[in-house]
Amino acid sequence: MSDSIIQLTQISKRFGSQTVLDQLDFAIGRGTTTVILGRSGSGKSVLLKHMIGLLRPDQGAIWVDGTEMTRLSEDQLTPIRRKFGLLFQDAALFDSMTVADNVAFPLREHTPLTEAEVATIVAEKLEQVGLNGSQAKLPSQLSGGMRKRVGLARAIALDPEIILYDEPTTGLDPVLADGIGRLIRDTQQRLKVTSVVISHDMSLTFSIADKIAMLYRGKIIEQGTPEEFQRSRHPVVRQFLDGTSDGPESVM
Repeated sequence: MSDSIIQLTQISKRFGSQTVLDQLDFAIGRGTTTVILGRSGSGKSVLLKHMIGLLRPDQGAIWVDGTEMTRLSEDQLTPIRRKFGLLFQDAALFDSMTVADNVAFPLREHTPLTEAEVATIVAEKLEQVGLNGSQAKLPSQLSGGMRKRVGLARAIALDPEIILYDEPTTGLDPVLADGIGRLIRDTQQRLKVTSVVISHDMSLTFSIADKIAMLYRGKIIEQGTPEEFQRSRHPVVRQFLDGTSDGPESVM
């Protein structure tokens, strides 16, 4: 296992009376694909937002590539956030912008590149996700899978070291979901990035993961390779893997 690029130590987060993360310890290996599983409302997206500094923990430490980030100012967080690309659950494209302008947005916001240089990078990133030639289209003209691909092209526009995927196959049929899984694998292998995927899609999980972790009641209750995870005897993990209402977790 490679060294950890993200390390979370004793992370706790509360919203009012609800404890979402409870003294959580977790590490993400550099250059790997880690999938974090959990039921809806278990805090997976909250955990993701802590990794990129969009939320700050009530207590604990978060290290990203050797820098402890929980007490940094917004200005100090900027170079750390530049290490990340984020693919949102719904792709979060700007509906009034063309595909090209959506992908170009972070380049125009964060770099001094000329428009010619921006156009070259946009074409390169769209080529990498299989969509070159779609620059003039609007998001409304794209299928759900194509929107996800444009979102990924935008996420990798600044050549991040870490890509965070928030439920990347939500709303897609099995064929399109399989295509997104292939795209995640290809992106990780081609760009040598670290990938962190939030999901409850078991087919996707076992097709892309080097490591799987289960978030439950604010803690990581199980983690390991796909093979190790499938052998888990933890009752909550078994219920999740079996996809049954019979088990320790109520379906209501």
